[in-house]
Amino acid sequence: MLYMEETYRTNSFLFKNKKEGLINFRTVSYILGILVLVEAGLFAICAGISAFYHENSYIYFVWTMSMNIGIGGIMVLAGNRRCNNISRRDGYYIVSISWILFTLLGMLPFYLSGYIPSITDAFFETMSGFTTTGATILNNIESLPHGLLFWRSFTQWIGGLGIVLFTIALLPLFNGSSQQLFLSEATGVTHDKIHPKIKVMARYLWLIYIGLTLLETILLMLGGMNLFDALCQAFATTATGGFSTKQDSISYWNSPYIEYVVSIFMILSGVNFSLYYFTLNGKYKKLLKDGELHWFLTSITVLTVIIAFALFITGYYDIETAFRKALFQVATTHTSCGFATDDYNLWPTFTWMLLIFAMISGGCTGSTSGGVKNLRLLIIFQNIKNQFKQMLHPRAVLPVHINNSQVPVQTTAMVYTFFVTYLICIFIGWTLLMCLGVGLTESFSTVISAIGNVGPGLGTFGPVFSWSTLPDAAKWILSALMLIGRLEIFGVLLLFNKRFWIDY
Repeated sequence: MLYMEETYRTNSFLFKNKKEGLINFRTVSYILGILVLVEAGLFAICAGISAFYHENSYIYFVWTMSMNIGIGGIMVLAGNRRCNNISRRDGYYIVSISWILFTLLGMLPFYLSGYIPSITDAFFETMSGFTTTGATILNNIESLPHGLLFWRSFTQWIGGLGIVLFTIALLPLFNGSSQQLFLSEATGVTHDKIHPKIKVMARYLWLIYIGLTLLETILLMLGGMNLFDALCQAFATTATGGFSTKQDSISYWNSPYIEYVVSIFMILSGVNFSLYYFTLNGKYKKLLKDGELHWFLTSITVLTVIIAFALFITGYYDIETAFRKALFQVATTHTSCGFATDDYNLWPTFTWMLLIFAMISGGCTGSTSGGVKNLRLLIIFQNIKNQFKQMLHPRAVLPVHINNSQVPVQTTAMVYTFFVTYLICIFIGWTLLMCLGVGLTESFSTVISAIGNVGPGLGTFGPVFSWSTLPDAAKWILSALMLIGRLEIFGVLLLFNKRFWIDY
């Protein structure tokens, strides 16, 4: 059932004393401290991977883990764990700051080890990982030790469903705060509540996520990958992230079987995960009748057929190869995954615009994909159809219906506001990058790629190139756009609104 996103409802939690401030910093400190300690546990896993492969890089994870324990411990001790309720402001603040904190601490293994000696590059690479963007500044990925390669893929897997959602599923510590934290981090127009308790729902979603990851890992191993590579590619696929353990990405294996497996799982990861839960519980009609899913699959099919036909008739490939290359690139851009098996810069120019459309569209609400989300596009399309009908029948009342439920007018207004703000962010980022000397095509495509958490762009920053030659200022701008896109714009920009801090 479609219902208006709870994030926009009036918050019942009010502070009784103005001296307490609009942000309960003691509670915020406690929750952020817990999240930092969780990241320390992730570093311990990576240190174990390094030790298993007898690599000295384990020491950098130990150092970073120690910093996390120290910082997280201080924040927990300074915080207040007795407060079970947080305000809407607290939720947005915690989510935005936690992603920045995770990135700042998560970049340390890259920086301390010397494999990424620039702070700008280390931050960019880590932010690209956690936001599942997949853009990289590395030009020799295979030179990284296994521990760092695993951490690079692991950042995407953790960021796929969300850092906070991961912690909610892992630790039953936040109690009454879980719902507000979930709503502050979750993406999309609506949220299907598959269980009354947020922490139980988080566990179900993560079990489905883990199941998809393990299934893909097995299938990739059957295609000839070793366990390490298969697991890392599966991390990146189900998170729709795109970080590979090879510089040549998926094309390294030169295997049609692997390309088809990855293509299918990219598409599966772009579907609303709630639909998998309902299907597993016998509610198949929700999957079969979901309007957004139909729109998403139709878009992938149409774009794939058009591009495959263009590649075939222009003599680029035979019919099977043309279909496979088209399917893979459409899937990777439409789901914002970022893997590559071909350089689409060499394809007919009109196909670039089709891929740009796919980048902007993204996947479904409730998936790990980025972009605008197909449900928003579906609502906009239904409104356009209604506008033509309204011109012919001025007195008709024409509400928008999705999945047999009427979409509230306020939700429609929010969709338009989001879409316009999304385009404004693209225009501002595009202009700033051009001011820094980045070419018109390259700046346009990298900005769309960053805010949509896609990965590759066009031109000199296309699928076979890294983003290492970008100016440092451009990398910071694009890092900010990655975060803004991952948290769906308003959750981050709200912190720069003075009324967030002073309005009671």
